Amino acid sequence: MGSGRRPGRRLEVEDLESFGGVVYRTAPDGAEIVLCGRNAARLWGLPKGTPIPGESHEDTARREVREETGLEVRIERKVGEIEYWFTRAEQGKRFHKRVHYYLMTPVGGDVDLHDHEYDVVQWFPANEAESALTYGNEAEMVRQALALLSSRPGTL
Repeated sequence: MGSGRRPGRRLEVEDLESFGGVVYRTAPDGAEIVLCGRNAARLWGLPKGTPIPGESHEDTARREVREETGLEVRIERKVGEIEYWFTRAEQGKRFHKRVHYYLMTPVGGDVDLHDHEYDVVQWFPANEAESALTYGNEAEMVRQALALLSSRPGTL
């Protein structure tokens, strides 16, 4: 019996980092979270993206959120981070990605001003945002953000 490994070359591993946000606002019925969606993939996610050279983590998060949601935001604090692996066989690489999320609140802009990366950007009641997200690790970031907000009177 073999070792269970497939013959062939081992894929090179590359580490990647992205920065994004859990953007919330307080509505009459409680907190709302903004999510970004793709119609064809039926995907809902949190806004995030890759830094440009010389850009701070916080500046990357603000810029990516502005581009992907159309909202100008203020960072309140770090929520946490997620990590995952994916492979691009055509590049002969396996990627280890860390995404750092910040709790953010809008200070301007409009979701109708989002870029082309997503088909729709929409506010969800906080309790619906968590279940609407496609990936469980992003839902966990929303749970952590809501826990931070729950300690504030009148937010949830």
